[in-house]
Amino acid sequence: MLPLIALFIAAFAFGTTEFVIAGVLPQVADGLGVSIPTAGYLVSGYAGGIAIGGPLLTLATKTLSRKALLLGLGLAFTIGQAACALAPDFASMLLLRIAVAVAHGAYFGVAMVVAVGLVRQDQRGMAVALILSGLTVSNVIGVPAGTAIGTIWGWRATFWVMCALGVVSIAAMAALLPRRTGSSHRPVSLGSEVRVLARQQVWTSLILMLMLMIGQFGLFTYITPTLLEITGLDEDLVPWVLLLNGVGATIGVFLGGRLADWNLMPSLITMLFMQAVTLAVIYAVSPYPVPMVAAIIVWGGLSFAIGTPIQTRILTWTADASNLASSLIPSGFNVGIALAASLGAAMLNAGYGYRSLPVVGAIAMLVAVAVALASHIREWRSRAAPPLPAAAE
Repeated sequence: MLPLIALFIAAFAFGTTEFVIAGVLPQVADGLGVSIPTAGYLVSGYAGGIAIGGPLLTLATKTLSRKALLLGLGLAFTIGQAACALAPDFASMLLLRIAVAVAHGAYFGVAMVVAVGLVRQDQRGMAVALILSGLTVSNVIGVPAGTAIGTIWGWRATFWVMCALGVVSIAAMAALLPRRTGSSHRPVSLGSEVRVLARQQVWTSLILMLMLMIGQFGLFTYITPTLLEITGLDEDLVPWVLLLNGVGATIGVFLGGRLADWNLMPSLITMLFMQAVTLAVIYAVSPYPVPMVAAIIVWGGLSFAIGTPIQTRILTWTADASNLASSLIPSGFNVGIALAASLGAAMLNAGYGYRSLPVVGAIAMLVAVAVALASHIREWRSRAAPPLPAAAE
């Protein structure tokens, strides 16, 4: 349990730096002299770094000790936060965010494999949920706190606080991860790593990730200006709304872990449909503060409840060659984030307005329902069994 706690703390640190940018986006845009839609590319650029750099770094370091690698990634995070706090302009800020994102992508690819290797097979969903809860708790604590710090002392102070958080995460991993945490499986060829991606359970799950992130981040990237301009909330209330969204997400991630260990695909399909309905409700009630906040809580809970079984499914169906596939978990999520943030920026620049964003998300979730249902039917008809893990060293 203690190693999982260490992985959770580092996940919290990485999650905070990824998500807090949404809470301070107007301040960052003003401070760097760009528009809010342009500042949105700090979200999509970060996601692109995870999606492309993360898998490459994971494969390049697959023979290294997992503990040494995780500590190195924590150090890269910490240095990156200090550099972002000192960034003189938008271009340098974007490049620094991308560099940190490469470490982020590699971290979650490695951490997920380590986590499921520490527990029994029937506990994989909850192990994934615990690591993923680092992201949700970052929404509960890190994002609202970072947003409040940015509002009071400026956005650069937010990044200095995250630098200190990086130091804490390094200390936690150094103290709590087992000394002999290393590569848990014998080396697997690149061909084998690639071939497991052809399993329909894997590539359809990656599609579900893309749709889920469009449903979440098409709106979340611009949640602060949406709440200010469409819902009419006071700026001081925005951190509290983000806090409630994070509470919903934290409840959702553990619910998703339990459902993944119980009845994965039927639960997943049901939640995908519920999320489509929730986004439609957000569109309808966005001008009204109380129902809008309630819908945002449900929306956050479902997003992370859905994410847990998707990740568990990929790890289960790639257990015999997990390095590349596990690195594609954060990659798949963040390709979706990049698409969502870029699509949102394009829609705003085209004049559609913030209220149009949940409509696109609802459509994406309906596509996900269709893909998940087709995949489940195909799996049921084939009666295929998940592979066994590769032999340990």
